[in-house]
Amino acid sequence: MQKIIFITGGAGFIGSHVVRLFVNKYSDYQIVNIDKLTYAGNLENLKDIENKENYIFEKVDITDEKAIFDLFAKYKPAGIIHLAAESHVDRSITNPSEFILTNIVGTTNLLNAAKKTWNNDFLNKIFYHISTDEVYGSLNDEGFFTETTPYSPRSPYSASKASSDMLVRAYFHTYGLPILISNCSNNYGPNQFPEKLIPLIINNIKNMKPIPVYGTGCNVRDWLFVIDHANAIDLIFHKGIIGETYNIGGNNEWKNIDIVKTVCRIMDTRLNRESGTSENLINFVKDRAGHDLRYAIDSSKLQNNLGWTPSLSFEEGIKLTIDWYLNNLEWLNNVVSGNYQKYYQDMYEK
Repeated sequence: MQKIIFITGGAGFIGSHVVRLFVNKYSDYQIVNIDKLTYAGNLENLKDIENKENYIFEKVDITDEKAIFDLFAKYKPAGIIHLAAESHVDRSITNPSEFILTNIVGTTNLLNAAKKTWNNDFLNKIFYHISTDEVYGSLNDEGFFTETTPYSPRSPYSASKASSDMLVRAYFHTYGLPILISNCSNNYGPNQFPEKLIPLIINNIKNMKPIPVYGTGCNVRDWLFVIDHANAIDLIFHKGIIGETYNIGGNNEWKNIDIVKTVCRIMDTRLNRESGTSENLINFVKDRAGHDLRYAIDSSKLQNNLGWTPSLSFEEGIKLTIDWYLNNLEWLNNVVSGNYQKYYQDMYEK
């Protein structure tokens, strides 16, 4: 009998890489991808595995309590990998209520459904909640976030994720629900929606449009290649200690302006443009409200206890990422135009 695993947000950027990994690697698992298909959910990300026997897609909103309870009753999953979330800081500033609903209420619905379905039979059950380093707040020039760093969220997005983390831990301590949590640094790689920094730069350079850079571009982020993140999730899901939190970082700290200039330089080469052409598109704009100065993750716990290490340097990963976007212009154009949202209708509403 196949082990049934729910992956929420599986049509999104990180989620699609996790779904693909689990479907291809674990033939004895039935993977159920649960996604509302908001603007960031794209089933074209999973065209290569959509017909696999151990893959099922369910279009469900995690904020719909009845629908979630019905799904749990239908499949009785042994594990949940919870990635579904509103995640773009800029959007959280303009519409915080949506983030509270999805990230807090949606997570609570999943926790309640798992608690009811498992009914205190927690043997070989896991509720794995994926979070972000932004819950820790902002760092100055020195130091790193560890698993014991106090939470200090500074945007509606990070506050909603911090709340969901706390709820997951509360269900562990109050009800004994078998949980895992991981907090990751900024992800990049194939299939990322072009509102995020790196695909935005690539798309704007391709179309000779201005590249917006907040403030002076000196904000620092730690960058994690998305496939390395998926591999870490796989490892934590199977080897992590129940009740524990693991930080996942890429050991790749970069200032935003240096990221932009690096992508500009590579794009000029790839597009056979004169050196400096893309840098001329840089446009410094008013800084974002509550913009955290620096994030940096200490992932030594994950490396020492479970043996995970990132496989790529940023210089290697960014070249692979740029080449992927340039080799998948149809995907990029469909996302930018919104045509990707028709894919569900074509596939599931025939």
